[in-house]
Amino acid sequence: MVEYGGQLNRWLPRLMILLILLYWTARTSGYFAALDDAETNKNCFCELEGSINDCSCDVDTVDHFNNMKIYPRLQSLLVKNFFRFYKVNLRQDCPFWHDDSRCSIRFCQVENCEEKAIPQGIKDKGEHKEKSASFKYTREAQETGDGAVGCSGVEDFESALGFLDTSISDQAHKEFELWAKHDEAEEDFCILDDHEEGSQYVDLLLNPERYTGYRGDSAHRIWKSIYLENCFGGNNATANKFSNYVPHLDLRDVCLEQRAFYRIISGLHSSINIHLCSKYLLSESKDFLDPQGVWGPNVKEFKRRFSPETTSGEGPHWLRNLYFIYLVELRALAKAAPYLRREEYYTGIAEEDDEVKLAINDMLSVIESFQSHFDENALFSSGIASIKFKHDYKEKFRNISRIMSCVGCDKCKLWGKLQTQGLGTALKILYSEKLNLATESGIWDKPHIEADPIFRLSRSEIVALFNAFGRLSNSIYEMENFRRVLR
Repeated sequence: MVEYGGQLNRWLPRLMILLILLYWTARTSGYFAALDDAETNKNCFCELEGSINDCSCDVDTVDHFNNMKIYPRLQSLLVKNFFRFYKVNLRQDCPFWHDDSRCSIRFCQVENCEEKAIPQGIKDKGEHKEKSASFKYTREAQETGDGAVGCSGVEDFESALGFLDTSISDQAHKEFELWAKHDEAEEDFCILDDHEEGSQYVDLLLNPERYTGYRGDSAHRIWKSIYLENCFGGNNATANKFSNYVPHLDLRDVCLEQRAFYRIISGLHSSINIHLCSKYLLSESKDFLDPQGVWGPNVKEFKRRFSPETTSGEGPHWLRNLYFIYLVELRALAKAAPYLRREEYYTGIAEEDDEVKLAINDMLSVIESFQSHFDENALFSSGIASIKFKHDYKEKFRNISRIMSCVGCDKCKLWGKLQTQGLGTALKILYSEKLNLATESGIWDKPHIEADPIFRLSRSEIVALFNAFGRLSNSIYEMENFRRVLR
């Protein structure tokens, strides 16, 4: 025993030195740092991973694709004149309730752009490409010959048919217009108000989406109405659970169409909340010469809106739904790519118009290369029931676009309307019978002059589509920034 104890005493210091060396090697090699990172990531609610439900790809794939390929392209594209000027009606009264709780904070106000700042090509309503499909039924079309079809011009056309009584009453013209507008609106998923009295052009670069201070009962009522009145299957048991933030519903017992609708709305809600957190008013400048204030990311606010501790464990589900709506709008751009390549993106500034067309073509090629697009054919594929679901989708989204007129903050209303219209345009693309017909007929391979516009998007819809997708892209990009801070 004495001999054994003596050997232990001799080896004990050597063992201690060896353990210290092993610990130091592990520390410098990053082993413990990796363990710390793993524990941090485990506790970080926005470290999403795995597949995106109802889609065939995972979060990491979308993160890399968006942040490396899509986001940089959109940042350079959306500052161009064609996409920065958006026509919208901010003066509409709320059709559902009387609300005089207007946001009085100066950051809620929309800065109007000067008339001379808007490119003439955008303002010029006389451009043929800006005329709606109903234009051919108007008196102007008949008088100018734009609505006539002939081989040798208007005069030959009139002389050839001179024996016919071609006079049409004003009342008939109005009815033709209504018929045409009805046909066009059948495929719309939202209410378009850019041609209504009171609509105006807004410079989106002068009015970025960010936290304005608009909150309280008025703001909460908007989202409560959207969820409770427009999501499928809202019963009393579920309704009692809705508060400022809408919890993740148990979606296992609902059909794909109902589940997709909720996830789209939830994803849009999450995206808007991320914008407000990433462009938060950190301090309000008192300097009269610099009234803009200081804006930047607010991690505390991000955690309040999405952390499991403050959302009853639902925040990560809402963030995952952001990826779902991103894939929906990504797929819409891919499906409409042949049509979008034919657009002129006309502003009258020739050099910039050419740059935009090249940039659009480049980005659409990148989007088409994505391997795991959302499968729109999975929805509305259950026979007669799918017809009702598709009709319900349209009615609910149109209702949501009406609710956006009830927002009490003009800047919030602007971006709410734009993103709702962009989403509605994406759904119109995905489920348009006219677009399917045009694609099947090979019309996109024909010269412009030969191609009858079976399917058409207005300039307002195109601007909303790209800017709305840009907002989703920005949200995913900002998510990575919040992850870095939280790590």
